[in-house]
Amino acid sequence: MENSEEKETIELKSRSDLNKRLLTAMLDPEQVIFSNSLFVVLEDKYPKSEWHFLVVPWKDIPTIREVTLDDLELLKMMDMFGREIAYENIGNNSFWMGYHVEPTMYRLHLHVLSTDFCGIGMNSIRHWNSFTTPFFVESERVIQDLEKYGRIDLPSTLQCKNFLATPLKCYKCSHMPKNVNALNKHLLVHKNNC
Repeated sequence: MENSEEKETIELKSRSDLNKRLLTAMLDPEQVIFSNSLFVVLEDKYPKSEWHFLVVPWKDIPTIREVTLDDLELLKMMDMFGREIAYENIGNNSFWMGYHVEPTMYRLHLHVLSTDFCGIGMNSIRHWNSFTTPFFVESERVIQDLEKYGRIDLPSTLQCKNFLATPLKCYKCSHMPKNVNALNKHLLVHKNNC
């Protein structure tokens, strides 16, 4: 576990394939809504749902692919706190928690989001598919895999690419909208029926 001095000097890693903005946000008191010795909680800057939080560990774990059995207790704490955030803000069981297998930002981060998917950041097929296909692996399953097998069974990079290219399909019914605008209108029907 890192101390507070180490937190303040988080080094931006030189991985050119992943965005470093998350590391900067972790150190910005105006963006952090909760922090402890294990992780910080941020509101997603480009929320895909009405409620969209990120639980980000201080430990330098690049992505879910680099998680090991040694990280199990940390992931359990992140999961537990994610559930608390969801219950406090979303108020019922209509939330998802999980990780992108191939994230766009450097540093492992747990997504905690409401299932309305009506956020201002939900504006592409890729965004939709990144949460509604096996590209998104549920936190509970990650923990179960680590406990049972000592590792996480994840889709390959090629499978992830294919998941992101999947045609749009509503996750609540069989409707297949032509584009994201039509999807967003359709999702309002489900939201209004709640």
